[in-house]
Amino acid sequence: MQHDEVIWQVIRHNHCSFMSKIATGNFCRNPYNVTGICNRSSCPLANSRYATIRDHDGVFYLYMKSIERAHMPNKLWERVKLPRNYEKALEIVDKHLMYWPKTLVHKTKQRLTKMTQMRIRMRKLALKTREKIMTTPRKEKKREARREEKAERAAALDKSIEKELLERLQKGVYGDIYNYPVKEYNKVLDIEEGQAASEDEEELEPEIEYVEGYEELELEDDIEDFGGLAIARSQMDDGNVEMVGDDEDVEPFAGKRVGKETAPASRKLVKDEPDAKSKKRARVLVEVEHGDVDEREKAIVCTECL
Repeated sequence: MQHDEVIWQVIRHNHCSFMSKIATGNFCRNPYNVTGICNRSSCPLANSRYATIRDHDGVFYLYMKSIERAHMPNKLWERVKLPRNYEKALEIVDKHLMYWPKTLVHKTKQRLTKMTQMRIRMRKLALKTREKIMTTPRKEKKREARREEKAERAAALDKSIEKELLERLQKGVYGDIYNYPVKEYNKVLDIEEGQAASEDEEELEPEIEYVEGYEELELEDDIEDFGGLAIARSQMDDGNVEMVGDDEDVEPFAGKRVGKETAPASRKLVKDEPDAKSKKRARVLVEVEHGDVDEREKAIVCTECL
């Protein structure tokens, strides 16, 4: 059967593949070691009865080894899943390790406490956003730079070849027989059509639009004409003004003779001599607007007053 003292003497003084010697002491790399230190009480190989805690993807398990299963290596370790609650996990450990050595039970609980604290710290660190420093080897940088240079040269060469072929195609160097990809041909046609459309838009002259912009001015002229007509009628009633007929000319204040064709739009009323009042009758001034012409034409028509 298994003898723990003989196994420990062989491991300690001859060779152990899990032992790691450093300046501060000897450590054990066996995953079932409960403390991580290479000594007689913590060695999982030199103890027939042994217990530890292991982590599998965030879930803790209690592993137990007994001498009764030493002859079955595939069933050597028995494990029990521990809950996430720390107090309940301690209760399960006490339940399964009730009659085990107190030192081993204490080490198992101590390992459970440390692993629980480690899990809490990992959660806090996962919630924090920290900068991650990534190092790139110098060889990879040089390789990527060379690839970029080659890609740029290849792209420039492809563009120059495409330009040369397009120029030959437009000049008709190869005749009427062509063998080229349809996708590229359609792309070139779309580019040429877009350029032609832009040139046509530039050549077209802008459209001329007509907008009514003198409504306010015409309204002011009408108001002035109505005011002048009212003044003329008041003077006619007084008998001081004589209206001009169609066959007569008017001598303005400047002394120039003006006919009816060259009469201004706003004709001034001329005072006549007192001896001419009795000979000529008063006449009415009528304004006629022609809608077909842009500018308003005024005609003065003289009729006998009734």
